[in-house]
Amino acid sequence: MEEPYSNKKKTSTITFRFDSELIDRLHKEATNHQVNTNTLATQALKRFLEWDIYQSRIGLVNLNKSVFTKIFNSLSEKKVIEIASVGKDEMLDIAMFMKGETNIISFMSWFEMQMINSSVQVSHMSDKGMHTFVMKHEIGKNWSLYNKTILELIFEELFHKKIDIKYDKNMFALRFSE
Repeated sequence: MEEPYSNKKKTSTITFRFDSELIDRLHKEATNHQVNTNTLATQALKRFLEWDIYQSRIGLVNLNKSVFTKIFNSLSEKKVIEIASVGKDEMLDIAMFMKGETNIISFMSWFEMQMINSSVQVSHMSDKGMHTFVMKHEIGKNWSLYNKTILELIFEELFHKKIDIKYDKNMFALRFSE
């Protein structure tokens, strides 16, 4: 008989001492997000270990979304494509640094994580080796064009695969096979 929850990750118990104010904030945030404190703490620690710890090491900077949008939307399409050509190599280096390898699955796992940590809503569907990602960003058409250009270059040059990308000012969607 197959166990119904056999795909759950193994967990361990550990004890930490935190300032009372921090624990109070954790409880309040957990209530606001309608999750238990353990889930919220796990999410926060996971984000720190998978993303935040690398930010300064890889040269990422935080910038207000409305300021970033205004800057990016002031660029011509030609300039966006030029920047994307440079950004492609940087993106690959960062993905390799953070994931330790660069294959389609590890790269797209990193890319999805990057989008989520950049306040982009991500939907990822997979069926029989065909992956579809939809990224809702509301940053403008140039941001979609930038990501489209980078992803097409990476998939063609590194993975030797074609990728289908559709985009508009608020979203871009990509589809590829493994």
